[in-house]
Amino acid sequence: MQNIRARIQRMCRDVGRPEKSVELICVSKNFGAEEIVPLLAAGQTIFGENRVQEAKEKWPQLRALYPGISLHLIGPLQSNKAAEAVTLFDVIETIDRPKIAVAVDAAMQASGKKPRLFIQVNTGEEPQKAGVPPRELGALLSFCREETRLEIEGLLCIPPVDQLASPHFALLNQLAREFGLKELSMGMSDDFELAIQMGATKVRVGSAIFGERRVKISPTTI
Repeated sequence: MQNIRARIQRMCRDVGRPEKSVELICVSKNFGAEEIVPLLAAGQTIFGENRVQEAKEKWPQLRALYPGISLHLIGPLQSNKAAEAVTLFDVIETIDRPKIAVAVDAAMQASGKKPRLFIQVNTGEEPQKAGVPPRELGALLSFCREETRLEIEGLLCIPPVDQLASPHFALLNQLAREFGLKELSMGMSDDFELAIQMGATKVRVGSAIFGERRVKISPTTI
């Protein structure tokens, strides 16, 4: 992890950005508490999970031992999981359609919790991938701002694996500027330095920290 932090800091210096302008989200999906604890002990406080159920199984106990954790949902959200997501996560990065916006809004009003919110943009318009198509982003933002009480802070994208990432990062940056959004969650283990060059404020790094993911996580034990 220290190597990843050093690379982030070096890239920020190279492009003339403050070193603290980029947050490292450590992607801990498919890893159990015994593998996460060393990172917590080393001072990492920002983590990302793809699934609500997996986060529910391991993070409440970890939070009790390590206060100050910021937990991000970076995987697709189903409307029937909105209430749990609002309770568990400090940041939900994957709102992508009005139905989800309505469910999250209702869950926030019912619980009194107010996670920070991003919209996921499907920059490659891949049918199998979550996210709003770029051409529909304006309508979704208007819906969130006018039909719900959601405050959208930023955008997330996951470029197609078989394409250069740079055009997708450039597009997300352009969209953020167009709609007055300050936060950009883009870049993963293979391309986070490129993402920083192109304006990322959050990078999501998993395999470069944990190694290859296991098929199943072991029971959560600390």
